[in-house]
This record gives sequence, structure tokens and C-alpha cells, in this order.
Amino acid sequence: MHVEHLLQDESLGLRLLWAEDELLRREISGVTVTDLEDPARFVRPDEVVLSGLVWWSADGGRDKAERFVAGLKDAGAVALLAGEETHGSVPGDLVEACARYRVPVAGVPSHVMFRAITDAVYLRQWGGLSRHHALPEHVRVRLNRLVAKDADLALLLAAAFGHLDVAPAYVLTCTGRTVAATPGADPLPALEAAALPGSDVGATVPVEADVVTPYERWWLHLPDAAAAPPRLLHEITTVLGRCQQALSSRRATEHQKADELGRLLTDPEAGDVTSAWRACGLPAQGPYRVVVADTGARHEGLAKGALTEAVAHIAPAFAAVGRLPDGTAFAVLPEDAAAGLAEIWPLVAACEPEIVLHGGLASPATQPTGLPGALAEARYALSSARSTGSGISCLTDVTALTTLDTLLTGVPAEVRAAYSRTVLGSLLDTGSDSAAVLLNTLEVFLLHDGSWARTAEALHVHVNTVHYRIQRIEHFTSRDLSHLRDRLDLWAALLCRPDPGST
Repeated sequence: MHVEHLLQDESLGLRLLWAEDELLRREISGVTVTDLEDPARFVRPDEVVLSGLVWWSADGGRDKAERFVAGLKDAGAVALLAGEETHGSVPGDLVEACARYRVPVAGVPSHVMFRAITDAVYLRQWGGLSRHHALPEHVRVRLNRLVAKDADLALLLAAAFGHLDVAPAYVLTCTGRTVAATPGADPLPALEAAALPGSDVGATVPVEADVVTPYERWWLHLPDAAAAPPRLLHEITTVLGRCQQALSSRRATEHQKADELGRLLTDPEAGDVTSAWRACGLPAQGPYRVVVADTGARHEGLAKGALTEAVAHIAPAFAAVGRLPDGTAFAVLPEDAAAGLAEIWPLVAACEPEIVLHGGLASPATQPTGLPGALAEARYALSSARSTGSGISCLTDVTALTTLDTLLTGVPAEVRAAYSRTVLGSLLDTGSDSAAVLLNTLEVFLLHDGSWARTAEALHVHVNTVHYRIQRIEHFTSRDLSHLRDRLDLWAALLCRPDPGST
């Protein structure tokens, strides 16, 4: 099947935005659906790429389009099919980038599902093969019955491959979590499994589901790429997609209950918190841990999917995952399970490396009445994570904030800056050399525990000079450096300076 054949399919209504005739005659090897800003690692040569353009925004859109299309070119994609639903149309920046890199691009109308395009490619590509290359009718009927009964996914996977000599087969998430596997399949370490999509190891086929976030993607993996023909794998992933959408529908109900719990935890006087946590299936006794997650305003809504996958990875005895009224994702889970979040967090964040995933974990709460306080702790830890890792995904445990400098990282940056300006005053005057000398003397003096002699030695000045400078500092700050409390005030002000690198 050539690119032009796909564009000529009137049932899809694809709108060609840029191409050259010779490029339209390239053969299509398959389809990849992605919304990564850098899609190259998931795209194989001669594939058509479908993207909903969630990654694109008007802010910096030209640069983002450049990186995205460059990734497609490097991976050898034959065409880009860009969804029009997210932005109303395909951005001009993206079309221009495709023209520069000579990658044909077409718009996908908002009413056309990506699955329809995938089906069109694979059914055209393998439709002429003999019957044994697709699922036998009795297997297809059984799979449909299992899906209707909401059967265990491992049972469904066994039924899908039972008529073939295929061993093993896995359903994996992008974090390397094994959702299901055929009987007797050896366990796959999460780190190893997370690297399979986009690699040349076996056959790893994406499962398409329209209702999941990027962090919850499923993949069908066979270690032996030749064990099953592509058309059969496509049919099985279609069935798996129905299973995943059913799972997402069930989770939506659970998330709604958790959303109500989150609303009451932020405002305990607004309703019955006890009824809310019971509705979520939480036990009457803890200890519990509360965790919150955030992916930033530009990617609002993705954090809940990331947290849902992280919680599923550690398989707690109970959990409630939802969103707080301000949009922050949160979860309540048992203390013993929460310990595994730190190890899983990098795997979850790696699913969308262009998106910074911050998290905050509270200390244990022994009773449900302690959950509002635990939520406040988790949100403070989240503020610390944002402060210390502004461009790096990280999870901060509030119990790790054991020093003054780490504790202050949870205070909003604006509050820290205001405190520093108020306490240090004119010592922060960047245009004054004398102010800079006094500020440096203050820092060295506090670092040496108020020792005049050691401060003088460190600054290579006479001890009388140190005494004079400290007197000036006390004058400008209205603090007495012979008092511990005033020393702590000034040290905190130094730590709260807007530019920590200058300390």
C-alpha cells in the first residue's frame, strides 16, 4: 500500500496539506500513533505516523514542530497524518516543517478515529493473505465472549494465541509493567520491558485505545517477531483495545469517587469525609500515605494518568486515585506500598520525557481523620519538588525535608524572595560593592558558627575587620548576631535568596 492509496480512501476524508508526487508513491510498512514531542524512538522506517498534536502549543510552536518533524525524518516515516480535533486545524508551523524536511502531511478530520486509519492500512496490506494469517472464526467468537464477560486479561491472551505455537506473549505498559502474559511466560523486569517499544527486540505492537493518557499505553509484545503474522497481531491488539477502554470506563467511576474524596479533604467542613473514603474502598485503619502529582499547566490532566499507572505498578492492597479541585492529581494508598513509588517514578516519567512530572509524598497517617493533614503535607512536598527540580521529574517525600534548607524549598518562591528581601534589605543591593562584601561576610560568619577568628581566617582579613562588618550588618538588618534566633533568621534569609547559586 502506498501513501497515495491511503489519501485516496474517501471514507477517511484525509486532507493533503503538503507532498511531492514521488513521496506519495512510497510503500507503507505500518502505522504508529504517538503524541510525543520527539517520536523517533517509537517510529520504524516507512511507517505512517498518526498524531493528535497534543504536544503542540502556540508558545514555541515553530521549535516544537521542527523537533517533531526532524524526528520523523530521522526515523524514516513516510507521512504524517495530523489530527485536527485538538487545535481545530493543523498548525501552519507543522506544515512548513514538513515541507522543509520533505515529509508528506495530511489533516485528519475531527470525526475520523485513528483506529479507522490503522484498520485501513492493515486490512489493505494483509487482506489478500490466506485465512490462517488472521484469527480463526471460533477464536474470534471466543475472544468477543471473553471481552463481553470482562474476563481476566491473561485468560483472553491465552485464548488469542492458544491455536498457535507462540510462547510467550505479553501485554505491557510504557513503564514496563506487565498487565498480562500467556501461561508459563517468564517475568520481564520493568526496566527491560520499558525499553521494548521502539526497539528491534521481537515484535512490539501498540494497543490503540481512545480513552487513555500516554502514561497508560499498552503494547503487545512477542519476543519472537516471526511467531505471528502482522494481520493477526493487529486483530488481537484491536480486541485488547476494547479491553483497555472497558477498564478505563470502570476506572472513571472509581476516579469520580476519589474526586469527591479529594474535594472533601481540601475542605473537610463541606461534607462527610468518612462516607467519601468508604465509598473509595479505603479501610477504616491505616497507616495511609497520600501522594500528589503535577505535570504543569500546559499539560493539565495528564498527571492523573501518570499517577494511575504508578499506583498500578506497585499493586497496593487498596488505593484511591483522583483529582483535587485545583486539578492536581492525588492518591491514597497503604504505607507499605508507597515505598515503591520512588523506584517507579523515573519509569513513569520516562514515558513522556518532554513533560516534567513532579510529585509529593506525605508522611503516614494512621487514621482517616489524618488524611486532610497528610494531603497538606503532600502538597508542600510537591512545592518542594517543583522548587528543587524545575526542569527535572522527581518525587519528594516530606519525611526527607529534615534540614532548614530542604524545608524552605516547599515555601512558594515568591514568599521566599519576599522574606529574603525584607530581612536582608540593602545587603541585597547588587549594584553596591560594599553590600556584596557585607553579604559575603555574613554568610561566611554563619557558616563558621559565629567564630570571629575562623571567619577572619577564611576571608583573609583581620578579626577587627570582621567585627566592624558584623556591626554594619546588624545595623542594616536590625538583628543581633549574638542571639541564636537572629542568626537563624538571617541564615534562612540567605537560603531564600532568589538565586541559590549565589550563596
